[in-house]
Amino acid sequence: MKTYSEEVGNKLNDLLEKTYDAEKGFKKAAENSDHAGLKNYFSQKSQERNSFGHELKSEIKAFGQEVDKGGSLTGSLHRTWMDVKAFVSADNAESMLEEAIRGEEAAVKEYSEVLSQTSLPTSTQTILMQQKNRIVDGLSSIKRLEDLN
Repeated sequence: MKTYSEEVGNKLNDLLEKTYDAEKGFKKAAENSDHAGLKNYFSQKSQERNSFGHELKSEIKAFGQEVDKGGSLTGSLHRTWMDVKAFVSADNAESMLEEAIRGEEAAVKEYSEVLSQTSLPTSTQTILMQQKNRIVDGLSSIKRLEDLN
């Protein structure tokens, strides 16, 4: 039977893995974008996810748990799919925006599930709520970018 610390550590490591994936995905999108506004947006989101990762790592260590390194297979496949779509798509910017929106919506759902399914210490709840709110704010921004496109 897992201890409380192990359960919280596992949930946070899952979020950390997806945060690494998002960071790499946003970096790849910035590299593939020809649109200056999108390039800047994707770069900022990549840096934001890097900060999220550091916060999550600190919280995982506070529980005396091991920090998992690397990303998920799903994240690698998603980035490969973004590469293929960028290569073959006539409207590269629109397809990257759609993929970014899909990824951000999935992240909001993941954060909501962790926050609702797990009894978390106040410090962890605060970090996760702040990160989730920043993702939601970013989602609003990217949807506005999509409308402009």
